[in-house]
Amino acid sequence: MLHSKGPLVSIDVGTRETKRTDVTDVLESYIGGRGVATKLAHDRIPFDVDPLGPENRVLFTTGPMQASNMSFTGRMNCTAVSPLTDGLLSSNAGGFMSRHFADTGNAAVEFVGESDELVVVHVRDDGVRFEEVPNLSGATVPETVEYLDSEHDIGSDQTAIVGPAGENEVRFASVMTSEERAFGRGGLGAVLGSKNVKAVTFEGDSAPEIEIPAGQMEIHREAATDDNIMKEQGTVAVMDLANEVDGLPSYYFSEQTFAGVEGINGDAVAEKKYKKGTCSACAFACKLPTRDEERGVETEGPEFEVAMAFGSNSGVDDIVDVMKSNQLCDEYGLDAISAGNTVAAYLAAEDEFGNRELIWDLVEKIAHREGVGDTLAEGIDRVHDELGVENWTVKGMDFAAHEGRVLHGQGLSYAVANRGADHMYATFYSVEYPLVPQDQAVDPEGAVGKAGILAEREDLMALNDSGVVCKFSRDYMTPERYEMLFGADFEELLDVGARTVTLERHFNNKRGFDRDDDRLPYDLPEFEAALEEYYETRGWTEEGVVPDGRVPV
Repeated sequence: MLHSKGPLVSIDVGTRETKRTDVTDVLESYIGGRGVATKLAHDRIPFDVDPLGPENRVLFTTGPMQASNMSFTGRMNCTAVSPLTDGLLSSNAGGFMSRHFADTGNAAVEFVGESDELVVVHVRDDGVRFEEVPNLSGATVPETVEYLDSEHDIGSDQTAIVGPAGENEVRFASVMTSEERAFGRGGLGAVLGSKNVKAVTFEGDSAPEIEIPAGQMEIHREAATDDNIMKEQGTVAVMDLANEVDGLPSYYFSEQTFAGVEGINGDAVAEKKYKKGTCSACAFACKLPTRDEERGVETEGPEFEVAMAFGSNSGVDDIVDVMKSNQLCDEYGLDAISAGNTVAAYLAAEDEFGNRELIWDLVEKIAHREGVGDTLAEGIDRVHDELGVENWTVKGMDFAAHEGRVLHGQGLSYAVANRGADHMYATFYSVEYPLVPQDQAVDPEGAVGKAGILAEREDLMALNDSGVVCKFSRDYMTPERYEMLFGADFEELLDVGARTVTLERHFNNKRGFDRDDDRLPYDLPEFEAALEEYYETRGWTEEGVVPDGRVPV
């Protein structure tokens, strides 16, 4: 089975010690990316760890497909215990850093401990160097990029950066790479910030030799030549459909359609797109560099989730206003979905929907933990009572845009996902809208009878995150192509994903998570029966706990 190669490099930022460990057995069993990071984290992070304490570990990993020239492979993984959800969480980012990471010759790099001084950690193929950077305290992501470029000739594509939000331990702070791409959901930027790590750079010329089958180029050619609306509008292309089926969260989830949708939909974004945007080696080019010269706004996106959070959910119907919010989140290092939803909660509490100046002021205050921003920086789950609003979260994570009250399988997915209310954990919405061929579509009504499909989709997404293969490759990656690329039966590959999901669940069980955490803030038909069906499919107990005999090795 195709897998990553290289050692695990452990970096204690407190003692400045570095250790290399042979993890070939883990690589052979878990491929790379999220699978490898989950196994290492499960075995190396104490179950009772404080997410913002020195014993938490941040693991960066990528997959064997970094050795390819294939589209959909310019992504990598970051894993730690989340300060937002309090569970083990992996986040996935695109851009260009993954190939630079592979060039260091390492399969995994982890950070532990806590530095006395703010540092940049330079990870190279010939070793690790620590640079104290008190001058970067409070620096934005672009300011940090400018410093690394001017002082070290290190480009943004080689960097993982923490903005002010991460330094201030905002629970939904991102780790930023390529300046505008984010390891977003779950607050992993706060974990690096708690270690006093401002940035990590990757550089080298020692990528391991991994042979990728020639069939990769057929997939690459199809990605380059296919006519797909995402190449023009990104994920926001689905917004009109979501609105038509009463599935667009609006006004802090109190409504499910938005009258101003035309001001923030795919056409609105396409009008502001000024060039193509992509990730490393990818010819699909679905990214959205956007600009409004009149108002001096330039960003990448917004994608659908952000257009929902800072748009319909905040009562904003101007795409340039949403672009400005997105730009601020990237500069400060905030997950734009959680930032937007948390701001929307405050707008609901104060009856201030649509107040764009207040929105931008709140984003800045959150990043710096100033005034009310210090409260909002804790996230909706911890502050909803104080605000007097409903708690629109699962396991502490606020909801993505795909509406589980309409797409019931997606609703079930939100409830059981180890990561919380995140749409990418299973991407079940894609089969319920549907965004797939009709023979793969699933009736959006009802949650019962969908457990088997849901578990398989979770396993497949975990496999993609281990490969690493972008989830938007869904129209191109057939079971036969997975087998061709990875050199194993498709069921064997799905088992890698299943073991990854199970290890995440087991770690979280050890932290006290069980059936009581697999809950939604709204009712779904026969939800309890669907939940039991899912646990039975997974081989877990009726309380959502992994039995000792089913913990993967």
